[in-house]
Amino acid sequence: MSNSSRKFYQRTISLCFAAAFIALMAAPALATGYENALKGVKSYKAVFEVTQENPKVANIVFWAVKNAYEVPEAKALSKTPQVAVVFHGAAVKLLSSDKTPFSAADWAEVEKFQSTLRQMKKDGVKLEVCLYAVEVMGVDKATIMPEIDQVGNGFVSVIGYQMQDYAVVRIP
Repeated sequence: MSNSSRKFYQRTISLCFAAAFIALMAAPALATGYENALKGVKSYKAVFEVTQENPKVANIVFWAVKNAYEVPEAKALSKTPQVAVVFHGAAVKLLSSDKTPFSAADWAEVEKFQSTLRQMKKDGVKLEVCLYAVEVMGVDKATIMPEIDQVGNGFVSVIGYQMQDYAVVRIP
């Protein structure tokens, strides 16, 4: 083997070892962080209890809600995650076609939020609104999005889901 071939061979081996070392060192940084939380978990159930009325905040938060069942780690569980969302309090205004309580800019955010909810419904998420809150907040129940199931008392739904082993996540 010539001297130049030997140097080339040694450089190639060195580069391979360096690449392997870098890959091993970077592996923990590439981890998702769900290793502890999902250890031994075969599936999960979550009910999101929502009272958040600010449409901009709701859009930010609902990106995370949607992501909670879309992440590869959730999809890799042996059972599909089951997700429900129960709206009560002032949040019910975000589910209505009534533009009156909102500025033009806020209404654009409401429409974006409602679009997200429509997609979530298509994804199999259960969506419910508390009719008691609808009445108290002065929202006409006929203006509520058709994708949202109307229930008499949202607290009964949250309790029911909790009794079915859904974890409760509050979004105030």
